[in-house]
Amino acid sequence: MYRILIVEDDLEMQKLLVEYLKKNGMEAVAIESSNKVLKMLESKEIFHLAVLDIMLPEMDGLELCKKIRQKSDIPIIMSSARGDIGSKILGFERGADDYLAKSYEPIELVARINALLKRYSTNQIVCYGDLEVDNNKRKVTLGGYSIDLTPAEFEILSLLLSNKGKPYSRESLSQAISSIAPDSSLRSIDTHIRNLRAKLGDDAKEPKYIQSIWGIGYKFCD
Repeated sequence: MYRILIVEDDLEMQKLLVEYLKKNGMEAVAIESSNKVLKMLESKEIFHLAVLDIMLPEMDGLELCKKIRQKSDIPIIMSSARGDIGSKILGFERGADDYLAKSYEPIELVARINALLKRYSTNQIVCYGDLEVDNNKRKVTLGGYSIDLTPAEFEILSLLLSNKGKPYSRESLSQAISSIAPDSSLRSIDTHIRNLRAKLGDDAKEPKYIQSIWGIGYKFCD
């Protein structure tokens, strides 16, 4: 599930957006404090996108956007009643990916969020429940906690997750994974899968992530 950070000092707007995003399958965390946002990012709390109002106490959204961009590459949507071209240009110069002038319908915000997440997720971040694979940073998190994988384990997980439901034979996995030596035994794939399952807390008999396909190999669960 995607976690969306809403930085908005209008409490009624906060409530409306949180409820609407929840109805659309997202988790929204709404706060009004710019300083709290920075502390949350420093603590490595995971968000997949941020929506920033410009008019905020403590620090305006433009400055906050600039500081977030120094710490993170998450997509940022600026939101403001100031819809003039000058304000939009300032937003983009500070690192925003999109600009939405108030007042807007929540359905438009959801559409823009989905478009940005799709653009950012392509070949970069892939999610399945509370499992997240960042192909750009070669980082895996499960339930918000980082999982330490070997290069081969990471490549296997990334390949299977990116092609969810598609079965791979041991031969095709061995050929596709650059971290596995060409002369390695195909049974080494089984070893990597076993270790990967252990780190993910996955049960081979009742798999949540990686399923064995008898006579073929493995696939990521649908």
